[in-house]
Amino acid sequence: TIAVTKSNAQSSTATNNPETLSFGLKLGANYSNVYDSDNEDFVADGKFGFAAGAFVSIPFGKFIGIQPEVMYSQKGFKSSGTYFGSTYEMTRTTNFIDVPVLFAVKPVEQVTLLFGPQFSFLMKQKDEFTGGNLSATQQQDFDNDDITKNILGLTGGADINVDNLVFGLRAGWDIKTNEGDGNSSTPRYKNMWYQATVGYRF
Repeated sequence: TIAVTKSNAQSSTATNNPETLSFGLKLGANYSNVYDSDNEDFVADGKFGFAAGAFVSIPFGKFIGIQPEVMYSQKGFKSSGTYFGSTYEMTRTTNFIDVPVLFAVKPVEQVTLLFGPQFSFLMKQKDEFTGGNLSATQQQDFDNDDITKNILGLTGGADINVDNLVFGLRAGWDIKTNEGDGNSSTPRYKNMWYQATVGYRF
């Protein structure tokens, strides 16, 4: 009995050792919106979306390291207005594969601070439109050059570590617009989002 108890204790210590490479899975939600750094007259409301993925923690000692991740991430926005005297509402949902590469600082064992660049690949976009007696849904896979599918952004936040559980809070924003070729028919905007996740570290 003594030997088994000691073995389990050593295994737990290894799992939580900040100098040991580890990986995990997580899921949660985004609250996203869009902004325009050039002050274009475009107003939108935020929306919720799904987020899930995996991460690897690579330590360079006890206090610093890097944490690359791969996330499926839903973003988008809601907008409303008037068209020929009728009000309308539109919800845009964009599905991304996000790959952040984060610099990690661990001031205490329970907290990891993270910040770094993020590469995002746009997979598909769905617009849901309602106005008057009209209701329509349009889905695009982007076989044209009006939309930038590869977007660079920045993201940062903190992970709270409780044994093997990881509670994450992030904020992020694009530094490149979605518009690919400058076509005025494509609204110019950048994504911004807040993300909350719960993960398990192996």
